[in-house]
Amino acid sequence: MLTRDIVVIGAGSFGTWTALHLRRAGQSVLLLDAWDPGHSRSSSGGESRIIRMGYGADGLYTKMAWRSLAQWQDLFRATDRALFRRTGVLWVARFGDPYSESTQRTLERTKVPVEVLSATELAARYPQMILRDDRAFGILESESGALMARRAVAAVVESSVRSGVEYMRAAVMPPIGPAKLDSIRTTDGEQIRAGVFVFACGAWLPKLFPDLLRTRIFPTRQEVLFFAPPAGDRRFCPPHFPIWIDFTDPRGPYGFPDLEGRGFKVAFDRHGPEFDPDTGDRSISTESVSEARAFLAERFPAMQNAPLTESRVCQYENTSNGDFLIDQHPELANVWLVGGGSGHGFKHGPAVGEYITARIIQGAVAERRFSLVAKGQAQSRTVF
Repeated sequence: MLTRDIVVIGAGSFGTWTALHLRRAGQSVLLLDAWDPGHSRSSSGGESRIIRMGYGADGLYTKMAWRSLAQWQDLFRATDRALFRRTGVLWVARFGDPYSESTQRTLERTKVPVEVLSATELAARYPQMILRDDRAFGILESESGALMARRAVAAVVESSVRSGVEYMRAAVMPPIGPAKLDSIRTTDGEQIRAGVFVFACGAWLPKLFPDLLRTRIFPTRQEVLFFAPPAGDRRFCPPHFPIWIDFTDPRGPYGFPDLEGRGFKVAFDRHGPEFDPDTGDRSISTESVSEARAFLAERFPAMQNAPLTESRVCQYENTSNGDFLIDQHPELANVWLVGGGSGHGFKHGPAVGEYITARIIQGAVAERRFSLVAKGQAQSRTVF
């Protein structure tokens, strides 16, 4: 029987950084994942994730993202991995839109390096992008960019193991109380004891804690498409084009330039249909391809006939409003629940790991927005 100070279940961005911070705090830590870090069904899998600071008026997540960027970069320097691409992140904003204007004010107030571009300046700098909104302007976060997701998670695990974290590939059974959890059992029958258990299982949290979380964590289907730019065309590659997020279009489009030859990435940031991470069909839909092509024809006409070279069906696992869930289980005093991060959470892994470590080890003051009691049971998104 294994015994550790703390067991972390789930080797995504939240779980791996939590394990690393707990180990740095002197704890013996076992990190488990049912498959492997950044596996194909995980919310932290895939090639790339945005790291950006803009959140409207929400300084909480802006500060967390800024702190996390420094830690990601420190890790990549220490491991000699080039897994951050400073492409810049361009917000296609609109004058008169409260979210756009509050994003600009928050970034400037928190000293995040930004460049504000008029519609004329946007057209001159990025002629490959067509904007037909006279009120459009750009907010360019020059220090932001892309994290190479699955490889970045693997790098955190490797760093954790070098620091003394033990990693094991194992799936766990739903925990059984009543008031304190003494051990968990894997699906192959092994028993693991610990003083504290941290469940950072993404879309699997509602399956492990169905009575508590199935109406508070909402896994939804999300589709991501990659289109090949014309042969030899550098206009859609860094440094000629950044990551972009469009506030002028109600469909919520966003995308990445062509990184490492994988293609021009296009997706729509909205909640799709309910999705089971174990059994859900991960075939791309013809409707998504058609919608993306129609958008490309409007916004990036040089790409309208580009071949679809790659696609991915993954899942969001959001709380009711998009705030993270980082809290103790209400009945199992030594169990912590960490999740609700999909859609915007990957980049925050370092800050989440810091926060949960301070809560467990130091009894730090809780952020109410991360609490279970602050989570509703109907989707009404306020965090973007």
